[in-house]
Amino acid sequence: MVATFLHAIFDVKWPSGSSIQFKERRNQKIFRESQRSMRPEIYLFGDSITEASFCEGGWGASLAHHFSRTVDVVLRGYSGYNTRWGLKVIEKVFPEVSRGGGAPLAVTVFFGANDACLPDRCSAFLHVPIHEYKQNLRSIVSFLKKRWPTTLVLLITPPPIDEEGRLRNPYSENPLGLPERTNEASGAYAKACVDVARECGSPVVDIWKKMQNISDWQRICLSDGLHLTQSGNKIVFEEVVARLREEGLSLETLPVDLPQIAEIDPNDPLKSFS
Repeated sequence: MVATFLHAIFDVKWPSGSSIQFKERRNQKIFRESQRSMRPEIYLFGDSITEASFCEGGWGASLAHHFSRTVDVVLRGYSGYNTRWGLKVIEKVFPEVSRGGGAPLAVTVFFGANDACLPDRCSAFLHVPIHEYKQNLRSIVSFLKKRWPTTLVLLITPPPIDEEGRLRNPYSENPLGLPERTNEASGAYAKACVDVARECGSPVVDIWKKMQNISDWQRICLSDGLHLTQSGNKIVFEEVVARLREEGLSLETLPVDLPQIAEIDPNDPLKSFS
């Protein structure tokens, strides 16, 4: 019922992610917001791959380190969640007033690995049909743009799946002895994510395709056939930073919160803080 309500209410048009005018308006707003609060925020919204992103070498931790003087990176990852569940809780996850009091700079939306579970295998309760997955993604993007019109929404596709790795690392009883996810199914959901991003005018990181450009990606990028190794996390981090930069969000464009040490007058240090 909540999903249906959100689908109906948040059917809006999105500004083009590549619009120069939109980027300029957003960056002007970033500067105004920075005058009122210490730091703007980037939220990471997704499933276990997002939840684990603050582990050692994780893409979220790397993002926080990268923007350490300019942005607070806020984790909102929920292991096992799919887009149906994410849409159900989105009002609680993103209250009308954010932690910093203003609109976030960006929100990453990283769902699909659980939606793509096969409906006749051991994790069937996580499965979301692909047509619903697309509509849920549209509704999530629409909700965020309705709440914060200047916030950049960045979609990330599900990763590729190593089916042998999944059989070696089952999460639950698997009486059929078959992987609950396949790379073919994950690829279909990745394409659906890219299609939705194009419809919404949002940037997208296609890690399903990017990771498979690497030789022996099953071992290098994935720890258990699904979740990411440090090398896999590095790919996500680099791709997210690249997309943010393309949208005008980078260390060069974002102001630091307080004076850098090089800016402080050693003869009168306190002058720099007035």
